[in-house]
Amino acid sequence: MKHLTLKHEFVEYIHDNLKEGTIYISITFATVAHKCCCGCGNEVITPLAPTDWQLIFDGQSISLYPSIGNWNFPCQSHYWIKHNKVKWVPILSKKEINTGRIHDSLIKNLYFSNTIRHKKNLKGDS
Repeated sequence: MKHLTLKHEFVEYIHDNLKEGTIYISITFATVAHKCCCGCGNEVITPLAPTDWQLIFDGQSISLYPSIGNWNFPCQSHYWIKHNKVKWVPILSKKEINTGRIHDSLIKNLYFSNTIRHKKNLKGDS
């Protein structure tokens, strides 16, 4: 895989035509988008949320956590974006992908059930 350094661009709205090598960040819509770093041309959308991706901006570069696993694309590319650089990761097996998906689902369910319970406690509901 090729070594890439990406540029980032803060925008209000994500562009219809994403440029290769550019990451678009909409804080307004808590979304990051870019073309798949393998060069296949697919658009990668990463929602920013406590149960999805986190964005780190250090004033000069951006990093996304966790890694980008394009399991639904034919390329199946897998990489991290750290300090605007693409760090390639080996492709996972179907079993590893499914385990990750189950883990993500459990984390989301736990997060949202705790959030709902916390809101009920604030309102005094039982």
